[in-house]
Amino acid sequence: MNPTLTPLEDVCITINSGGTPSRQQASYWEGGTIPWIKTGELNDRKVQSIGEKITEDGLKNSSAKIYAPGTVLIAMYGDGKTITTMGIVDKPSATNQACCALVADPQICDPLYLFYALKERRSGLLNLVVAGAQRNLSVGIIKNFPILMHPLAAQRRIVAILRAYDDLIEVNLRRIEVLEELARGLFTEWFIRLRFPGHEGVIIEDTPHGPLPAGWSWGCLADLASEVRDTVLPEAVDPAMPYVGLEHISRRSTTLVEHGAAADVSSLKARFKRGDILFGKIRPYFHKVAWAPFDGVASTDAIIWRPMPGLAAQALLQTSDDAFVAHSVRTSNGTKMPRANNKVLAEYRCALAPSNISDRFERLALPMIESAAALQASNAALTAARDLLLPRLISGLLSVTQAERELEAA
Repeated sequence: MNPTLTPLEDVCITINSGGTPSRQQASYWEGGTIPWIKTGELNDRKVQSIGEKITEDGLKNSSAKIYAPGTVLIAMYGDGKTITTMGIVDKPSATNQACCALVADPQICDPLYLFYALKERRSGLLNLVVAGAQRNLSVGIIKNFPILMHPLAAQRRIVAILRAYDDLIEVNLRRIEVLEELARGLFTEWFIRLRFPGHEGVIIEDTPHGPLPAGWSWGCLADLASEVRDTVLPEAVDPAMPYVGLEHISRRSTTLVEHGAAADVSSLKARFKRGDILFGKIRPYFHKVAWAPFDGVASTDAIIWRPMPGLAAQALLQTSDDAFVAHSVRTSNGTKMPRANNKVLAEYRCALAPSNISDRFERLALPMIESAAALQASNAALTAARDLLLPRLISGLLSVTQAERELEAA
C-alpha cells in the first residue's frame, strides 16, 4: 500500500509549544527538578543533555508544559542549523517556547515513526520558514504540514529497521562519553590533585606557586602546546577538505562529531592538522574544545594549538579543563563580543611531570581520545547508511521486507 500525505494535526493528539518561567523569580528555578529543554539541546535524537531545570512553581506560573517520553520536538526559531532540528523526549520534561512539541495519537501513529517521517520531509518544512529579523516557523504552519503515513503495522516495522541504526549510534555515543570521562578523570587525578601512581612515596616540596611533588615543576600552557596561525584564502582551499566551524564543535565534549565542507566557505580560514586542538575563542563558544581527527580548515574564531611531541593528551585535557575555560572567560577582551586573549592563555600555569610520568599518562589517555574519534567515525558511517534508507522506506520506494533482509545480511 502506498503511503498517503496526511497533515500532522490529523495524526497527533496535541501540537503546541512550551514556555519560559520568569527569570526574575528565583523560586521558579532554584532547586528545580523538571528538565527544561531548549532548542540548542535538540540533536536529532533522544534529548539527554539538558542544562536547566525548573520548579513546580515555575511550571504552574508559565506556559511551560510537561511532555511525556516519546514526544517529538522541533525547533521553530533560529538561524543556521538550529531551525527544524528535532529531538525526542527521553524522560518527562518541559520546553521553552521555541520548541514545538508533537504528541502522536498512538491509535494511528507510532511516536518514533512520527519522528522519522517528519525528519524525511524536513526540507519541505524549511521551505515554509518565514524570514524576518529571526527565521521562524509557527505552530499553525507545523499543524498543517503533511507527512507520509503508512498503516500502523508497517510504521512499526519501518521504525524497527531505522532504530537498529540509531541504537548502535546511541551505544557508541555512550562509549565516547565514558572514554572522555575516563580521560578527564585521569588528568584531574594526576595533574590537578597530583595523585599519580606512586605519589604516596614522593616528597612534596614547597615552591613559590604552591606545593609540588619532587621532580615536578611549574610551567605554562606554552610548554604543552604552541599556537598555530596558518590562514588560507577560500580560493586556495581544496574544496574536498573538511571545514570545522564553531557550530560543529560540541559543548563540553572533545570529540568532533560533525563538520562541513571547505567548498562552502567564503572567507579567510585557519588550517589545522590531525591531532591539533580547536578552541572556540568567542565567549559563547569558550567551552567548545575539540581534538582534530583529520587535517582541515577551521573558523578563524577558533584558536589552533599544536601539542608538543608526547604531550597531546595532556594538552587537550588541560585546554578543556573547567578551570582553564573559566580563566579564558575572566581574561577575555572586549565587551560586545569578548574574545579569549591568546597570549594570556599561553601563560596559564600548569603542573609539568617528569618524563616517566607524562609518558605513562600519554600511553593511557591518548588511546582513549583516539578511540572516541574512531567511534564517532563509525557513527558517521551508520548515520549515512540510515539516512540513505530513511527516505526510501518512508516513501515506499524500498519495501520493508527487502530492508529487513538487508539489515539481517549486514
